[in-house]
Amino acid sequence: MPPNAQLPIRVPLIAAPVTPFAPDGTLDLGPVEVLAARLVQQGVDGVFVNGTTGESHSLSAVERCQLAERWIAVLHGTSLRCIIHVGSNCLREARELAVHAQKFGATGIAALAPSYFKPADVEAWVESSAFIASGAPGLPFHAYDLPGMTGIHLASDRFLLQATQRIPTMAGLKFSNPDLVLLQRCVEALSPGQELLYGCDDLLLPALTLGATGAVGSTYNLAAPLYRAMQAAAARGDWALARRAQRHSIRLIEILGQSGYLGSLKT
Repeated sequence: MPPNAQLPIRVPLIAAPVTPFAPDGTLDLGPVEVLAARLVQQGVDGVFVNGTTGESHSLSAVERCQLAERWIAVLHGTSLRCIIHVGSNCLREARELAVHAQKFGATGIAALAPSYFKPADVEAWVESSAFIASGAPGLPFHAYDLPGMTGIHLASDRFLLQATQRIPTMAGLKFSNPDLVLLQRCVEALSPGQELLYGCDDLLLPALTLGATGAVGSTYNLAAPLYRAMQAAAARGDWALARRAQRHSIRLIEILGQSGYLGSLKT
């Protein structure tokens, strides 16, 4: 990017909240209200519930519904978006979770592709996503690309182009992928009104310079002002300060990881 280039002053920062549990391993929904108040204070633009940080694949469908209902209820009347991740290895279950999210008032849904029996190609990914999205025809749908966890390495840009033709509610990608070349191809594949929400907090600055339109991440629970400062610095051309803020983000992630990332984040 040229030295005098500027970024948008603000893009959406969406926090991926942790899921609180009681000592016996059952859901503890009480802290959700406290977490939500903290996120409002942090200045984020929304939450991404039942994602990777929320340990959705370790929850039953009933628990996922309970958690979604609680977040939707707590955020009612605020300006925060509430995107519910509904992906599952069982496509029928994923679609039922999408139906549930729309019924209870979510503002959007997202879904990982099945990751045990994986889609063999982009076309299969599109078809499975279309089936899930059809359960919530009134909600924007984001596909969730996370190859580091799912083991699915498909061309997300081709997916976007095909899914936009196949899924009426296709709203873009949650792209948790460090491949910045593929990110650029995905940005080029976006249709008007679609967004690319970047999911690697430690690469947010380069992702924004390459066209990411927003972000979903776990450290926005703790340090949203740091990322706001990073973006503001880049927007006014102070790249030294923006890079310093990104280095602070990287160090924060390293520190959290030293004792177990999710446990440290909850603490």
